[in-house]
Amino acid sequence: MFMPVVPLARRAGTRTAVLAALTLAGTTLSGVSAVAAPVPGDNGDVKIHASTTASDNQRNDPKVCDFYLAAFNFDSGEKVNWTIQTQPEVPGGATRTGSFTADPTGQGRTAAVDLPNGQYKLTWLTDQAHGAGKFKVFKVDCPTSKPTTPVGGPPAGGGGIARGEAFTPVTGAAAVGLAAVAGTVWFRLRRRPDGAA
Repeated sequence: MFMPVVPLARRAGTRTAVLAALTLAGTTLSGVSAVAAPVPGDNGDVKIHASTTASDNQRNDPKVCDFYLAAFNFDSGEKVNWTIQTQPEVPGGATRTGSFTADPTGQGRTAAVDLPNGQYKLTWLTDQAHGAGKFKVFKVDCPTSKPTTPVGGPPAGGGGIARGEAFTPVTGAAAVGLAAVAGTVWFRLRRRPDGAA
């Protein structure tokens, strides 16, 4: 049986071509990793924190009442500009804007932010970042039933209304209607001296 013999020079050329291809592939792969490295200004994150959440806690509170913004993993001294708008956007809706500068550890925080109940979108952008910025959607949901003081006299049988919610517009309209009917009946009875209807 006859086996072809490849000349040594030809095998060396093939080996060189394979090594060249692998080197080129390695260069390309190392170039990809350099592109994927974080760009200054694009690596930070802003969290919505309930007023009771510690500023170094990296969780996000998507439903809050009293809250502030906390920042993590920014470059030291980096300025972060933020905007909060109603979501979806409503003409004349509540909007808040501000900025803060990250401390040497890359963290930062705002003072308390006050917004009425509703759905909002937080957008932030640093001076070094590119594009439209990063965002989070969250909800402000504060309880609306607050304790009220008694209106009128003492509660529970002493006359007056015990709570402000007890006298609603419907109750008021019913009271006016009842007074009107009673007044009409009284006026008709007074017109007839014998009291007959």
